Amino acid sequence: MDRLTCRFWMKKTFAINLQFPKDYSNISDFRSVLSKSHNVLAFTGAGISAESHVPTFRRSGESWRNVHTQDLATPDAFHSNPGLVWEFYHYCREVVRSRCPNAGHLALTHAEKQYTECGRSFFIITQNVDGLHAKAGCVNVLELHGNLYKTQCLECNDIRVNFDKPICAALLGRGSPIIENIPCKPIPLSQLPRCQNRINNNICGGLLRPHVVWFGENLEPHILSKAGEIVQKADVCLVVGASSAVYPVASFTRSLANRGIPVAEINVEVTPATHLLQYHFQGKSGDVLPKLFDSLTLT
Repeated sequence: MDRLTCRFWMKKTFAINLQFPKDYSNISDFRSVLSKSHNVLAFTGAGISAESHVPTFRRSGESWRNVHTQDLATPDAFHSNPGLVWEFYHYCREVVRSRCPNAGHLALTHAEKQYTECGRSFFIITQNVDGLHAKAGCVNVLELHGNLYKTQCLECNDIRVNFDKPICAALLGRGSPIIENIPCKPIPLSQLPRCQNRINNNICGGLLRPHVVWFGENLEPHILSKAGEIVQKADVCLVVGASSAVYPVASFTRSLANRGIPVAEINVEVTPATHLLQYHFQGKSGDVLPKLFDSLTLT
């Protein structure tokens, strides 16, 4: 779909949404669907994390030190100024570190436990990089865009979890978004996070980057493949705080809808794909998800 067609399709979709108000947001009906389901899939996006006051770092218009965050989240930015990019991600890590899972995260965690204990499947595919699902206790989580607390070596490609605070000594006291607080000297390349992976009894020492998907990069093939497998097995799907019209959620939800799989959108607003889905619950995930899953009897 080219940009012109996409733009027209979105305008047409919004017109449809305005002409046909949602009248199929029946929680009792969808709870009945959930109670019979054996393979639940929940897609989550920035909306659920926003309820934990996590900034939408990737959103257009967001800035840090008067620099658009989208301009920092690129391979070119890291290549030209890795110190600045690491300062930004150090700031992101520290912001997220202080945030807690909300009622929406906890409702999904409770549901995962309930379905798993009954021998059923409950899987979350998230676009978020904050790790709040894991922090809430969720186990079956696939992170499409990576994780702020994972690093990837540019030399040996080693990927590992790193919760160090800060991730390297040179970042201590760095990352403030307030321009007046910016240190005079940039961080030397040699002092940026380095790989500790052992290769033939030697420390690799390669430069680390945040293990997140940047603008201009593709999703990792094995992640997309795993997501596709989960989607194929799903017999019900929830889209929580994410747009059902944005790749890759759009292609997955369309595939599910075409197979007749019930898809429920949970969002504070309608999206360009709302009219294509069987259920839409308008509201915060922290309000809606507990109503869907609390005291649910699996049949």
